[in-house]
Amino acid sequence: MLSKDLIRLNLDVKNREDAIRTLAEDFVKAGVVKESFVDAVLEREKKSPTALPAVAYDVAIPHTVSAHVLTPAMNVAVLKHPVEFQQMGSPDITLHPQVLFMLAISDPKDQLTLLRRIMKMLQNKELLNRIRDAKTKDEIYDLLKPVVEE
Repeated sequence: MLSKDLIRLNLDVKNREDAIRTLAEDFVKAGVVKESFVDAVLEREKKSPTALPAVAYDVAIPHTVSAHVLTPAMNVAVLKHPVEFQQMGSPDITLHPQVLFMLAISDPKDQLTLLRRIMKMLQNKELLNRIRDAKTKDEIYDLLKPVVEE
């Protein structure tokens, strides 16, 4: 599920759409999703925002339904500059995520399990700061592997 090839450091994007499109296209290139995944994630984000305030900084967890997924995967991006996302459950609130966790989940029950693990991680200020401040993909991989594969 977690691959060093799907980790981005210092990702420079203009806005939410640019960020989502970049990560979703990484999934397409890696062969873990169908081409339809890109537009499906963008559309879902408009209807059901995925940004959350965490103890250290805001994050976003863009994803979509399993019909667009071939193989489970997670893409992680530390943004060079935060961009605007709407808050999950409160779309009238604008957040500025510094880290994105894009999910490609083929089994809905696996999605719930992974989301629970990510939610727990969002309460760990030290871990979040270490992810944001990581200098290499290996560092992020080593920090997230226990969370994802708990």
